[in-house]
Amino acid sequence: MQDATYPSLRDKVVIVTGGGSGIGEQMVRRFAGQGSKVGFIDIKEEESRALADELSASAAVHFENCDLTDIEALRAAIRSIRQALGPIDVLVNNAAHDERHDIDSVTPEYWDNRMAVNLRHQFFAAQAAYPDMKATGAGAIVNLGSVSWMIGQGGMPGYTTAKSAIQGLTRSLARDLGPHNIRVNTLVPGWIMTQRQIDLWLTPEAEQELMQRQCLKRKLYPDDIAKVALFLASDEAGGCTNQTFIVDGGWV
Repeated sequence: MQDATYPSLRDKVVIVTGGGSGIGEQMVRRFAGQGSKVGFIDIKEEESRALADELSASAAVHFENCDLTDIEALRAAIRSIRQALGPIDVLVNNAAHDERHDIDSVTPEYWDNRMAVNLRHQFFAAQAAYPDMKATGAGAIVNLGSVSWMIGQGGMPGYTTAKSAIQGLTRSLARDLGPHNIRVNTLVPGWIMTQRQIDLWLTPEAEQELMQRQCLKRKLYPDDIAKVALFLASDEAGGCTNQTFIVDGGWV
């Protein structure tokens, strides 16, 4: 089966946060395969540089090592990508960390860190990237949410709170940036079988429950999300903004 090709993505400058592994890595690969110029940001340096080296043989790919909780470092990373690849056309706010935690263990400092890791950087990345889109009169921002809060998942209240807030962020940005022809949408993954999820959480019992709850009786993988991100970033989604796109196999 031939994958979709989006001519409008060729030569577009795309930034993917958290692009060194998991869903983000597959997004980087997919955008590079479309002929986009891809800049990605990640805290994991070794595996990210290996990915950039691999893809640079056939695509314009630029990696910036950055802790996204450091907003000044994030701004500097976006400036470096702009300098290396050109004005930014697409931003995919993918980076997050679904660390489990119980109510009694949460301190104010830990709570603030969960907001910083999972929510705050999405706004400041958009703030840093959108002026390029405004100048060219077009752009797309894709914010990654999570199905966890929609299904009422427990065991990580800081994460689910942060991820639910992305709905509000998307709708606010879509309203404010729409007059500049900048589209903003939320892409909500279900339980995606990244290597981390497989290693930490996928037990036979959990898989059985997942298959009972999903309409589709198969596991979902990073490519299921990356393909939708391509669509939302492309001109084919030119009329789509202020919306939530759930890719969870029919769980919600």
